[in-house]
Amino acid sequence: MNEKIGILSTKKLASNQKQYLLNAAFSVIDEDFISIHPIPFEIESTNDLLIFTSQNTVQNVLKYKTELIQKPVVCVGNKTKQLLEENGFTVLNAQPEASELIQIIEKEYWDKSFTFFCGTSRLNTIPDFLKEKNLKHNIVEVYETLETPVKIHSKMDGILFFSPSGVSSYVKENTITTEICFCIGNTTAKAVEAHSKNIIIANQPTIENVIIQCINYYKAKS
Repeated sequence: MNEKIGILSTKKLASNQKQYLLNAAFSVIDEDFISIHPIPFEIESTNDLLIFTSQNTVQNVLKYKTELIQKPVVCVGNKTKQLLEENGFTVLNAQPEASELIQIIEKEYWDKSFTFFCGTSRLNTIPDFLKEKNLKHNIVEVYETLETPVKIHSKMDGILFFSPSGVSSYVKENTITTEICFCIGNTTAKAVEAHSKNIIIANQPTIENVIIQCINYYKAKS
């Protein structure tokens, strides 16, 4: 193949992450299609267990760490778990997806109450479950996600997507046609399904694994 494969990341990559793609001889564009903005919030009370579903949420509550650190946590994602533990929290259980975490809650923590920290654009998987099962809970919104669409003028072969919001932002200025869409998880893939069937989902919900899936896909085709 003489022409380089073009890869677009809908999130700015760390230099080492971008280097993986460059080392695979890809042409790479990375842009932030969403931005995270903290919003004012107060913690009036917390329940037995805290729930976090992203690193963004954890980073936005660390200023309240001394008030929260005694409460055990269940969370979504190994990176979320790692960040919590680095800051002294006790993580009882971490699952790759919210749909898997609610199964654990139902099985192991059905007699507990919950405080769910999240963004304003959250999926309702966890809140709907807690409500349906009549589990005592409160929801604390700590940041908002703003879409920052970018018009991409180069023809891309593959697109890396990391959130449903990123998909929504991308299609505001661009159209998905023949590109292969590499998605960090099932919820992101569902957002892509409205625009394309060319979807590959990461084995693990990490940026690195999305990159690995992309490299392996084109390596197998070469």
